[in-house]
Amino acid sequence: MGNGYLLGIDIGGTKCAVILGDKQGRIYKRCAFPTRAQGGPYDVIAKIAETAETILKELSLGMGDICSIGISCGGPLDIKKGIILSPPNLPGWDEIPIVDILKDKFQKDVFIENDANACAVAEWKFGAGRGCNNMIFLTFGTGLGAGLILNGRLYRGTNDMAGEVGHIRLAPDGPVGYGKAGSFEGFCSGGGIAQLARDEIISRLRRGETVAFCPTEERARNITAMDVGLAAAEGDSVAIHILNTSGRYLGMGLSILLDILNPERIIIGGIFARCREFIQPAADEILKKEALSSSYHVCEILPAGLGEKIGDIASLCVAMGIT
Repeated sequence: MGNGYLLGIDIGGTKCAVILGDKQGRIYKRCAFPTRAQGGPYDVIAKIAETAETILKELSLGMGDICSIGISCGGPLDIKKGIILSPPNLPGWDEIPIVDILKDKFQKDVFIENDANACAVAEWKFGAGRGCNNMIFLTFGTGLGAGLILNGRLYRGTNDMAGEVGHIRLAPDGPVGYGKAGSFEGFCSGGGIAQLARDEIISRLRRGETVAFCPTEERARNITAMDVGLAAAEGDSVAIHILNTSGRYLGMGLSILLDILNPERIIIGGIFARCREFIQPAADEILKKEALSSSYHVCEILPAGLGEKIGDIASLCVAMGIT
């Protein structure tokens, strides 16, 4: 049965983390490494197993001390079969039976959950969603996904595909996210903001304007959302404009969610939480115009209460089986 410890595994498009924690959400050790620096999904899984063993050894623990293992990963997934299907932000991860692999390796119960769902549960149990019966969590990181807590329960949909809001088209054209130009994910994700920035900066440079934080087209082609966020924090007007643009499309997407699901809270992590001062006012301006007034006035829009720990706590929630 183990001695109350849990292993959490957070698989993201950029990095993976292995976490040792407990059922109270306490974290004792965390190790992270790049996802795409490895040689493919099976090399990453081998690295995950190796990292877990290293953590246990460092803390003088063994697998006998572990109750269960939880995996938080971007979808789509087959949760019942424990298979990673083909997430857009994990190219090459097609039909990967990760649960069976880790069960065979560690001889422990292993559970998997969509990362947005897992983060929704983490915020619901330990963060800004406590006390809610109806809340939505949005990832706003490498990609954009939603976890839905409806009537006091996690809602997964018919085949675990509920909450894939990043695929909604918000404009006929625009940055590409989830394989679709002009999608919610295209406008409201790290990759999407980088695309917005690239196009905006190159357009300005070709008109003869100066962009202080990115003075050449070559640099613009390699710009990241982090570059934009840092420049905005230093007061760069072009960077602020780019984040305002993302915020306006966030408001359009949120208005759809408000009108359909009527939540009491929408909690947003990732880039939104880090760049809230530049994104939320623009989003709120659109929300006031687009959402039903009665739904708008009963819903709070909040940053993730768990901050940068949310992915770690989410993976522990999956291990607890409380999703």
